[in-house]
Amino acid sequence: MRELATDTWILAGRHMKHIARVPEKLIGVTIAPVVMVMVFGYLFGSAMSVPGGNYREYIMAGIFTQVMFSAVGTSAAGVADDLKNGLVDRFRSLPMSRYAVLLGRTVSDMAMTALSCLVMALVGLLIGWKAHHGLVKTVAGFGLLLLLGFTMCWIGALIGLVVRSPEAVNTISSLMVLPFALLSNSFVPLDGLPRWMQIIGEWNPISSVVSACRDLWGNPSTVVSDALPAQHPLAAGTLILCCLLIVVAPMAARAYHRAAAR
Repeated sequence: MRELATDTWILAGRHMKHIARVPEKLIGVTIAPVVMVMVFGYLFGSAMSVPGGNYREYIMAGIFTQVMFSAVGTSAAGVADDLKNGLVDRFRSLPMSRYAVLLGRTVSDMAMTALSCLVMALVGLLIGWKAHHGLVKTVAGFGLLLLLGFTMCWIGALIGLVVRSPEAVNTISSLMVLPFALLSNSFVPLDGLPRWMQIIGEWNPISSVVSACRDLWGNPSTVVSDALPAQHPLAAGTLILCCLLIVVAPMAARAYHRAAAR
């Protein structure tokens, strides 16, 4: 375990050092989230309303969640690129833990998504978003977001190992993110959708995370469903994400062993 932790720390540091050499990578985790907050907060916020509160507070949990969810594309592209440029072959020749390769990648990507979260929180405060239920619940909401981001990093790593093409990975990641993002309560209440779409949205884990964050932060919520995830979003979101992580991480590890053996 000590060797695994050391190798993971070194590899995560390696990925983070690349940011200094390629600062353009910071655009996706700093400028893009700021643009999202400004567009939804001012452009859409001026034309949208939600019962019991202002749209800017309502939308922030959705934007946080979507940025965490989009980490799947970052990790998938990074792993596919490592396979393509031969980095995995070099790692295979070193006396190091193979699990550390994926952990290093997911931990560094998680650090980048956490930076995105911090930037969005600061911009959100500037446009009027607030967390009203104290420090503990505020931290719990961000903890759930980081769990979502970490889970998405592992799903992205699995996609990158299976697809192996950076170009194809971007397309697959986009096709994966859009349906979950749109069929959720991230941007609009679900009660205006057709019933069959409402059911999908209610059981969408993204909706559970968004609703849980709104409840923890005291932001406006429009949940009127009797579905179990809608009534207990924190428990449902945490359980679903933990189950996904338990299933996906071993699958990614096996896929890496197969890729490294080729």
